[in-house]
Amino acid sequence: MKRSRVNALLNPAKRILVAGELILDEFIWGKVSRISPEAPVPVVEVVRESWNAGGAANVARNLREFVDDVHMFGLAGSDASASRLHELLLASGIQLDCVQVDPSYTTIRKTRIIARHQQVVRVDRETPTPFTPEQQARALEQFRALLPSLDAVILEDYAKGLLNESLAHEMIRLARGAGKVITVDPNPSNAIVWRGVTSVTPNRSEAFRAADHPWTEPIDPPLDDRALLEVGQSLLRKWECQHVLITLSEQGMMLFEPNRPPFHIPTRAQEVFDVSGAGDTAIALFTIALAGGATAAEAAEISNHASGIVVGKLGTAIVTREELLASYPE
Repeated sequence: MKRSRVNALLNPAKRILVAGELILDEFIWGKVSRISPEAPVPVVEVVRESWNAGGAANVARNLREFVDDVHMFGLAGSDASASRLHELLLASGIQLDCVQVDPSYTTIRKTRIIARHQQVVRVDRETPTPFTPEQQARALEQFRALLPSLDAVILEDYAKGLLNESLAHEMIRLARGAGKVITVDPNPSNAIVWRGVTSVTPNRSEAFRAADHPWTEPIDPPLDDRALLEVGQSLLRKWECQHVLITLSEQGMMLFEPNRPPFHIPTRAQEVFDVSGAGDTAIALFTIALAGGATAAEAAEISNHASGIVVGKLGTAIVTREELLASYPE
């Protein structure tokens, strides 16, 4: 693909909504010079701290680099983590008109301790919490009002309680009836059948679990991986969707479409520092491109390029339009 074609497909005038858990990603950066005398673990001397919007909010961050109008659909608290997350999202220009605020809700926070460009440990603070019936009804009412102006909807499932089957199916029904692109990043721990969406983008492990297929180690080249090919076709039938895009880490991605041979896109990553948030980048760029009129193969290639850039960065990073376009020839 040429740079001009990619730029045209990533239309900044598109409006996209992301539904899912809003998570605060906290990073503690330090250095290690000794082992603790108390236990065989490194002592990290803290140099600085930083925070990013994570979870579904990281998908929104990735989108915001390419489109002007990004909306969040989810649940927020009123604790200190929620306040910091609120500031980060507003500063990024992400709209929170479909976010319900519940003072009793504890914001999910993931703390990563990083030293010498490596993650030492991650500490998660979370209590899976669904919408109350009243919150869900209010959120759906706001979603209906916003839907006519949207070009695409992303359902980002972290299996933390927000996306239940009734909510997901109602959002899919409404968006499909309105003719919108609907993409899903699934979590097999949540037994939702994503029937009738445009695309589903599991990683290899998630795909095998969703297809109830015994795990097998990857085979190179992926087009010779019989188990993977069976899983992709099985998921197309199960979800009755237009595309299944399976992300394969260092092997790139595999696109499955009904009545077409699988399409493999090799990885573009030159160096891998951190895979945190790579799936968020993948679904964000795949969705933008589809909304902009790309074929599924074009959208997958753009998504693969972006993911290859983001894994070369530390933390839940994002890729910019300039970085992505620079990876394509004139």
